Amino acid sequence: MTEFRAIRIDKNDDGQHAEYVVMHQRDLMDGDVDVDVAFSAINYKDGLAVTGKGPVVRRFPMIPGVDLAGRVSRSAHPEFAKGDIVVATGCGLGEAHYGGFAQKARLSGDWLAKLLPPLTPARAMAVGTAGLTAMFCALALERHGARPQDGLAVVTGSAGGVGSFAVALLAKAGWRVAAVTGRAGEGDYLKRLGAAEIIAREELAAPGKPLQTQRFAVGIDTVGGVTLANLLAQTRFDGAIAACGNVGGMELPANLAPFILRGVSLLGVESVRPRIALRRAAWARIAEDLDPAVIDAMSETIPFDEALARARSIVNGKIRGRVVIDMGLNLPAQSAG
Repeated sequence: MTEFRAIRIDKNDDGQHAEYVVMHQRDLMDGDVDVDVAFSAINYKDGLAVTGKGPVVRRFPMIPGVDLAGRVSRSAHPEFAKGDIVVATGCGLGEAHYGGFAQKARLSGDWLAKLLPPLTPARAMAVGTAGLTAMFCALALERHGARPQDGLAVVTGSAGGVGSFAVALLAKAGWRVAAVTGRAGEGDYLKRLGAAEIIAREELAAPGKPLQTQRFAVGIDTVGGVTLANLLAQTRFDGAIAACGNVGGMELPANLAPFILRGVSLLGVESVRPRIALRRAAWARIAEDLDPAVIDAMSETIPFDEALARARSIVNGKIRGRVVIDMGLNLPAQSAG
């Protein structure tokens, strides 16, 4: 197949526009591995890209899609061969390099990881950047030396993609997890993922004192802004918060009190750069730690024809968990072994 379907973002005097197009293999960007894309997924960043509501796209035209999984169809990279089942997330996909909202991709092999059982391409996309980021956060807390017996773990934005996986991963590791959400109806969903208690988002949304009652041993924050400031103020001595999101704003209205009076650590977590050794280690832990049934419980699969509309809806907070895109190529579902 030399022609393939894609969602492409173009820019002209009227602004940027996203639409379905038919492209040719010769249109692909440089890379030493070609992948037949079986599944992709919708991230908040993808919604910003297709709507133009955020400065995500750094060159035009662009195929959005931060995540993709599929089968290698050509490789000039020593670690990959035709037929390998692989996954790629971040690394500039959908921003500076054509991403996963297309039936074909040409990538650097240094951005790829082979899938390990029981992960399939579809489940890898149910995990995607969101689950990988959550695992990066969990690993950061482990490196800090945090242990479940230290106390309560908190997760903000817990009904979203990163938050859902953070709840599941921390619960699987033995933590008692408090899930923070602004969606009152998501309590049962979050408890099925492993949350022990639900905290209303409003409890952390208003500016508070620099030091507040000690409440949390560790946390994973996907929100930032005032919420993160309150988490730091409520974190126990020698605790840590892993911060990975900014939907509540880039500003941090806090002071030094939690850091110098309680020894609290703020751990920054970044998920875009390649750092392939860390990525492959994180994917291996995901394959080991996440029950496939849990992955399935927090995801839904849609056909490629619905992807553009759903990507637009995510910026309005209308997506729970993960939305996986079936690219319609009918590739084998088995994971690499």
